[in-house]
Amino acid sequence: MTHRVFIDGAAGTTGLEIRDRLTGREEFDLIVLADAERKDTGKRREALHEADIAILCLPDEAAKESAKLAEGSDTRIIDASSAHRVAEGWTYGFPEIIGHERIANARLISNPGCYPTGFLALIAPLVKAGLLPADWPYTVNAVSGYSGGGNALIERFEAERDIAFRAYGLGLGHKHLAEMQAYARLSFPPAFSPSVIPAHRGMVVDVPIPAPLLEERNSAPMLESELASVYADSSLITVLQYPDQPSEILLRRDAEPWDGMELAVYGGGPESGQARLLARLDNLGKGASGAAIQNLNIMCGLPETAGLRL
Repeated sequence: MTHRVFIDGAAGTTGLEIRDRLTGREEFDLIVLADAERKDTGKRREALHEADIAILCLPDEAAKESAKLAEGSDTRIIDASSAHRVAEGWTYGFPEIIGHERIANARLISNPGCYPTGFLALIAPLVKAGLLPADWPYTVNAVSGYSGGGNALIERFEAERDIAFRAYGLGLGHKHLAEMQAYARLSFPPAFSPSVIPAHRGMVVDVPIPAPLLEERNSAPMLESELASVYADSSLITVLQYPDQPSEILLRRDAEPWDGMELAVYGGGPESGQARLLARLDNLGKGASGAAIQNLNIMCGLPETAGLRL
């Protein structure tokens, strides 16, 4: 069976990477608008109604508009924006956390944000298992390649070669906080410190766990063991276990596209009584386009890793 797919916003970074992952796949027939038609509301409506599945790679307000334009059709939607991540009626597109069956049966899917993908992969299973509390004031330190900021930030980093580090979200109102809180089932959002470095792609999410949270029942090895158990059957998420963990977590300027994710629990030894939970992923892979393709595969009853870079 061939599935008709329309990428609304195919000229953006995420849209281009999704299209690249669909190249050569006979299971899909892409509906493509000419450049002059991409912003034509009538043409977009036609494409949205003609498609079996539409993937929205748009700013939030434009994604909301597209969802409205698709009303009255049977088209299933994957929204890569942050417009619907905690919206009623939308299924959060994180199969490993939400469940593959829910993705397979959903009509409206909202892709996770790139930073929340790392945070939730680490924290959500541990809170669910009772190994970490829901009412703790978690902090998140994260760094990403500049491609996550869209065309404007890409142009800025590539034009201003002297930028070595960019801290942002200093007003503490980052749009990713709502989904972090909701899907980890936390009492309040974490304190989030995102930053950008002069690498095109790649991301590290670091959640420190201070000594008051670690006891005999939830030591660092137990946190690691729980994560390893949760993701034991995952084709995309790998838990790097002691003693095979790397001594450094690296992001490279020339990294190739990658749709997997690695998690690790660093315990610091008995004398520290602390831990760091780390996730490494590609902000354009499992953090965006790769996640959209994974969800598309599941929705269409195909192997979830088909077309992915692993």
